[in-house]
Amino acid sequence: MLKPRIIPSLLLHENGLVKTVNFKNPKYIGDPINAVKIFNEKEADELVIFDFDATVKNIEPDFSLIQRIASQSRMPVCYGGGIKNYEQAQRILNLGIEKVALSSAVLQNPKLITEIAERVGSQSVVIVLDIKKKLFGGYEVYTHNGKKSTGIDPFDFIMKAEKSGAGEIVINSIDKDGEMTGFDLVLLKKSREMSTLPMTFLGGAGSLDDLAIVIKEQKIVGVAAGSLFLFKGKYKAVLINYPNKEEKEILFT
Repeated sequence: MLKPRIIPSLLLHENGLVKTVNFKNPKYIGDPINAVKIFNEKEADELVIFDFDATVKNIEPDFSLIQRIASQSRMPVCYGGGIKNYEQAQRILNLGIEKVALSSAVLQNPKLITEIAERVGSQSVVIVLDIKKKLFGGYEVYTHNGKKSTGIDPFDFIMKAEKSGAGEIVINSIDKDGEMTGFDLVLLKKSREMSTLPMTFLGGAGSLDDLAIVIKEQKIVGVAAGSLFLFKGKYKAVLINYPNKEEKEILFT
């Protein structure tokens, strides 16, 4: 029986692990390989890893680091950042990563979704939409770490991504990133209505209760978090954590 997935989200910056708030001011957390090893021990369902630098600096994915991550991980990994073509996507998958996350390149050229999906399989193609609220209502997709507006309506693009052969959608709220005040439930509901694809929601989780709210509303879904699984306590001390089996079962009921 399928269950919701509880997914730690890791952000890479200058070969280190960082966390942002609203995609700004990356705070150093530690070594990404060490984090992967800890999440192995905690039996995380899956891991999503995004390179904070690749698109902004217009550089290729760090294949050496990706290989190290893949060799250490005992859980499925989705990797995103700097992927612009099929060759890069295939190389990452060949290193042992299960899914590639595509964003700015496919926003400019949606046909790339079809090209990659037809060659590696839709199940390995994840579309990530970084989304901000518009000043006078509605939502818009942004790129370049939330600095570049695209004019693209996220809900229209969700439907386009599904038709183009994507296998999964990640909805990432820039407004909620790192705030730990709960998910943007309006954004999540509207996004879910646009597609039957597997969908993962990211941005805003501050407690297991926040995850439970999304699971209760959306049932079989991915709920991802960064700060929740990297910090502990009032003063946000760095401490990698993840719900145990008993806590997860409570979330699912």
